[in-house]
Amino acid sequence: MTDTDTDADSLPSSPRTMDVPGTAALLVDACGRYLLHLRDANKPIWSPGTWGLIGGGTEPGETCAQCIARELREETGLTVPGLTPFITVETVDAAGTLKDRVLVYRGTLNRPAHEIPLHEGIQLRWTHPDETAYMTMDPGTAVVIHEHQRHPHPRTDSGGTPPTVRVRQEGEHRERSIVGAHLVLVRDGAVLLGKRHPDSPFAPSTWHVPAGHREPGESALACMVREASEETGITIEARDLSLVHTLDQRNPWSPFPRLQLFFAASRWRGEPRVLEPERCTEWRWWPLDALPDRLVEYTRTALAAIACGKSYTDLGWTE
Repeated sequence: MTDTDTDADSLPSSPRTMDVPGTAALLVDACGRYLLHLRDANKPIWSPGTWGLIGGGTEPGETCAQCIARELREETGLTVPGLTPFITVETVDAAGTLKDRVLVYRGTLNRPAHEIPLHEGIQLRWTHPDETAYMTMDPGTAVVIHEHQRHPHPRTDSGGTPPTVRVRQEGEHRERSIVGAHLVLVRDGAVLLGKRHPDSPFAPSTWHVPAGHREPGESALACMVREASEETGITIEARDLSLVHTLDQRNPWSPFPRLQLFFAASRWRGEPRVLEPERCTEWRWWPLDALPDRLVEYTRTALAAIACGKSYTDLGWTE
């Protein structure tokens, strides 16, 4: 798509300032990636230091359509034709009080990130949805991407209003943890490991057990069953899984600690296959006493702890 001048008033009708104080643009390329914006970390702005969508607050007398067109021009010099209201994100506090409302427009853009001038913030990046699990994401942006994965096409009512999702603003006294589910599949003294893709944002060309992050509304067990099927084609019943180790991890590069749950399967059906070649290039059974040198370090730690019958390990925490 080429970038041509578009009058913001020609976009679908949208609320005025008093109804929606903020707008954002969910820009998607032909590969299904999202254009994310790394915000400044030490400024009094919304979600500082996080990856989010390009956007900003409406000015007095300005419609949301005019606002998002202006914000795109000011922040990146872009004019994106065909922007369509996609979803409204409402942020509420712990008491349920509305703190912010943002109308997100969906659009298509195919231009290398390095060719887009950036006038505000730190960086622009085309991002695959799987990569967001390893990034410090603005919570509202994470929800928008999740909803787009579920419903990629705009859904509006008869009045042209898109659906609304609510995001709870976490109180300062709480700390969020990311939950990961890991499969320890052992056969004849060997454990199943996959070699991560060389372009993986996390541990490229390194061996790792089948694993993934749970999705909203999903239990860790359900996550493990789903990830095993999606990554390897192996079928496992939840009743055949047992928790064999919990690794409580804090990394200096992430504001969120991670609970890495390791499950063992008493039985399963099928043989491992490479079903996500963009993430894993091969599966191999490795003897437990001869693991590869290039193994994800926390996975090595967990496997050693499991061999010793240890149920819990903490990594990266200081007393």
